[in-house]
Amino acid sequence: MASNTFSAAFVRTSDGWSGAEVDLSDAEIVDDLGDTVTEALGLGGDELALLCVEVEDEWFAIARYRGEDEPRVFLSDVHAVLSDRLGELFAEFAGVVPDKEGNGLGVRPAGDFELLSDLGVSSEELLELSMEEGMLPADILSVIAERLSFADELDRLR
Repeated sequence: MASNTFSAAFVRTSDGWSGAEVDLSDAEIVDDLGDTVTEALGLGGDELALLCVEVEDEWFAIARYRGEDEPRVFLSDVHAVLSDRLGELFAEFAGVVPDKEGNGLGVRPAGDFELLSDLGVSSEELLELSMEEGMLPADILSVIAERLSFADELDRLR
């Protein structure tokens, strides 16, 4: 796993959001990510949970889990994931195969762009944040957390 990886999971409760830092270093398949979130948050039903991952200044991912629904994921940059195993897992989760040559196409988000639209972050806004010059993954996740009202929990875990 990359040296500077931060990953935390958040669950929406009647009192707001609650979070826990999660260790994804043992994740070998996509299902391991969801299992880790379920375990860390003690999920048992239909709760809405988000897994937020940031890797250094390279990329971030957000995975969304809710009960028996198919998990959804957004990956900020397909090319950046080539550098580590966790990134490869998220690329697989997003259903993309990164181009090993990269072809200099710049940032290329992938996955479910509508993943947060019902929570107040539109697909356009998510894409705009991901591609904004000079914005670091940690900054982008902070903006998203602020919009979804779990910024305090995110800051507490960082």
